[in-house]
Amino acid sequence: RGSLIAAVTHVCTMEYVAKMLGEDLEMLEEIVANDDNLSYGAIISVHTGRDEALTALTDDGIEELKDMLADARRSSQTWSDFLEDFVGEPEIIARVKQNGPR
Repeated sequence: RGSLIAAVTHVCTMEYVAKMLGEDLEMLEEIVANDDNLSYGAIISVHTGRDEALTALTDDGIEELKDMLADARRSSQTWSDFLEDFVGEPEIIARVKQNGPR
């Protein structure tokens, strides 16, 4: 007999995920820019034109991202290390650090 595989029926754009989680959009975009940071299939590219695309996350991807951020915010040091490792853009890091670990 065949096996049942759950199909992705919807995704959320990064802009929507940022609003939903109350996070900095550019920080989240930096994190998911490396598709190794989340499980395979959690990050979806939605092509809107010949050379245009939006990045979106599945529900599992959103949960993974939430867990990743919660783990990173255990202390000021883990948050700082996380930003240095996963974000890389100095302006974004400085802006996000001003808000501190929540």
